Amino acid sequence: MPLVRIDLLEGRSDAELRLIADTVQSCLEDVFAAPPRDRYQVITEHRPGRIILEDTGLGLERSAGQLVIQVTQQGRDAAQKQALYAALAERLEERAGVRPEDLVVSVVAAEREDWSFGMGRAQFLTGER
Repeated sequence: MPLVRIDLLEGRSDAELRLIADTVQSCLEDVFAAPPRDRYQVITEHRPGRIILEDTGLGLERSAGQLVIQVTQQGRDAAQKQALYAALAERLEERAGVRPEDLVVSVVAAEREDWSFGMGRAQFLTGER
């Protein structure tokens, strides 16, 4: 169950935001084997100057199209994470015009006990359906 936060500068249309979200979901389904209705995404738009992305000394030049994707997940290995980074960069450029230089991705690990999907219970632990 990946939980995805997408942070970007304001100015994109609703259709553009949905395309970005749908593209991220397709990558998660293909690379992380997330089921289609296992979709938890939060999109936050920020005013200019509210996202600061430098380049960690890599010489990357960011544009106003920059975005940050943070994926909280459980049980994926290093190869799957690297495949996700590559798929996101390729598909977001192809489908939504996001330059790979503008994309920052962070994958955060969580355990089964770290999730509640409602009702104040830990469904992964209780086995509720």
